Amino acid sequence: MDKYSVGTCSFTDKALDGAFYPKGIKPAERITFYAEHFNVVEIDSSYYALPSERNSYLFAQRTPADFVFHFKAFGLMTQHRVGVKQLGRSLNAHLPPDFDDPYVQTPPPEMLRQAFDMFYGALMPLKLAGKLGLILFQYPPYFTKHSDNLDYILQCKEWMKDYRLAIEFRHNSWTNEQELDATLEFLRDNDLSYVSVDEPQFSSGVTVPPIAAATNDTAYIRFHGRNTKNWFRRKITVAERFDYLYNHEELAEWAAKIKNLANEVDQVHVMFNNCMHIYPVQNARDMAAMLGALQTKRKVELIDQPGLGI
Repeated sequence: MDKYSVGTCSFTDKALDGAFYPKGIKPAERITFYAEHFNVVEIDSSYYALPSERNSYLFAQRTPADFVFHFKAFGLMTQHRVGVKQLGRSLNAHLPPDFDDPYVQTPPPEMLRQAFDMFYGALMPLKLAGKLGLILFQYPPYFTKHSDNLDYILQCKEWMKDYRLAIEFRHNSWTNEQELDATLEFLRDNDLSYVSVDEPQFSSGVTVPPIAAATNDTAYIRFHGRNTKNWFRRKITVAERFDYLYNHEELAEWAAKIKNLANEVDQVHVMFNNCMHIYPVQNARDMAAMLGALQTKRKVELIDQPGLGI
C-alpha cells in the first residue's frame, strides 16, 4: 500500500453526478468507478444510519485488493442526538412504550450496546477482505474533556476491540495549550489515532486548531473547509456548511505538514469533507499531486472474495 491514501468523505454526493461520475452511471457502479481514481474512501452515511453487512460484502467485491474503507461511527455511538426514525426496528424495541420524543439523546444501556454490536458485525466482510481502515469516532462539540468522557472513549475501544479507531474532537478543551499534550498522550497510550482537522477558526477559539499530529502508526487528516459564515448557521444543509474550495496555497501549507507526519508513521490518510459541488474530488486530486501520490487511472480488477458470504 502507498504511504499516502487520499480520498473523499462519501462517494455518493449528487453533485458528483455528471461532474465526476459519467452520466447515467448506475448506483452499484459508483464505488468501482471511484476506485479507479482513488485508493480510499470514508463512508459517512454510517453516521446517520447503521451500515449493513450486505453493503460491506458488496463493497469488498466491487473494489480492488488495495482499496480501503473508513467508516464514521453511528451517531448514537458518539453521544449525538439521533432521530428515532434513524434507529431501525431492532434498536427502537428498547424504547419504552410511552416514549414520544422524536430524538434519543441518552439511549438505554442495552440499546447502546446493541448499536455497537450491530455496527461491529456489519463491517466484518470488509475486515475479512483486508479492506477496512479506521472507524472514525467524531464526538460532538459538547463532548468536553473530563474523566467520564475519557472513560467513554475507552469503552468505545473495548466494544470495537477488533477494529482500529480514529478520534476526532470538536471542542477545544481537548486541544488547547493546557490540555493538548495530555490528550495526545492519552490517545498514544491507548493506540488511538488522533484526527487532525482543518476547519474554520474563530477568535474565541471555539473550534479545534489545525494541529498536525499522530498518536500511533496511522495519521488521519480531515478537511472540513473554512466556511466561517456557515459553520454555526442553523437550518442549512451539510453541503452548505462545508461549502469551501481550498486554494493552492492552503493545500501546500498542509502538504508540508503531512509530509513531516509521514516520517513518523506507516500510513497517512487524507480525507476531504468539503462536500459541495465537485470540491472534494478536486482538492483530493490536488493534494495527491502535491504529496506525489497522484496515480494514473487505476486498473480495477474485481475478484470474488471467498469467505465473505452472508
